[in-house]
Amino acid sequence: MRQSVRVDVHQHLWPPQLLAALRARTTPPMLRGWTLSTAGEMPFEVHPVDHDPAQRAALDVGTGRVLLSLSAPLGIETLPPHEAQPLLDAWHAGVLDLPAPFEGWASVSATEPDLDGLKGLLTSGFVGLQLPAPAFAHPAAIAAVYPVLRLCEILGRPVLVHPGPVNNLPAAAPAWWAAVVDYPAQLQAAWWAWHAVGRGLLPDLRVCFVAGAGLAPVHHERHTARGGGRFVVDGACFVDTSSYGRQGIDALTRALGIDVIVLGSDRPYCGPMDTHLDHAARHAVCVDNPHRLLQGGTV
Repeated sequence: MRQSVRVDVHQHLWPPQLLAALRARTTPPMLRGWTLSTAGEMPFEVHPVDHDPAQRAALDVGTGRVLLSLSAPLGIETLPPHEAQPLLDAWHAGVLDLPAPFEGWASVSATEPDLDGLKGLLTSGFVGLQLPAPAFAHPAAIAAVYPVLRLCEILGRPVLVHPGPVNNLPAAAPAWWAAVVDYPAQLQAAWWAWHAVGRGLLPDLRVCFVAGAGLAPVHHERHTARGGGRFVVDGACFVDTSSYGRQGIDALTRALGIDVIVLGSDRPYCGPMDTHLDHAARHAVCVDNPHRLLQGGTV
């Protein structure tokens, strides 16, 4: 049956429970008023309206499902477990309290993932699991998180790969540096590590790399030229459109085809950009492809 519900697979909204938990901390990540401090990036002034559910929902009239992910660059997942868990609990409780169209991706501690807890989250309303891209940074890293990935595969839930914390920014780096340099680099490493070993380990897992996987798929010719062999498009490995417009989406489509590209806006840090896609392609990116990411199935 042809789907009709428009889905944005990648937004960020901090529910009240998470805001309170961040304000209760005395070390990064923490909030003082609306000033966010993290371990690796410059202080960031958060706009309260960005985390107001009613005002955010008004920006997405016509979008039936908005999937929220914990902001992995905060570094919550990599905190010591006793520090991470209260923040993770606040995130999960807060997301479940939000009204439609909001739903959420679950998150787990990177050092001591609670598989029983994750199973409970994935069977009680969360669409899948977000992992920071450094957890996919190289083939051995993917092997290390295999138990978490295998649980998602068994439960039929997808995994969203999102940039993680950034450390040691260069001196005098402009405010956009991490988002333009470090985040795409993390995603590119994660994409190629997944293609090197991930699919072989987890043949049925659906994965989605945000921000076009840092445009890693565009490098498939270099992958082949440097000994990687012929690149084959993986129909269960998706990329979202966040931060890219006509040129980026055109390049991704040429490398991957349209069937593994899904709408992800990355609000409030960016909004949906004009991709100049025709009606059929927009329907695929906004409706059909997200449904396959979330539910499985073939084109």
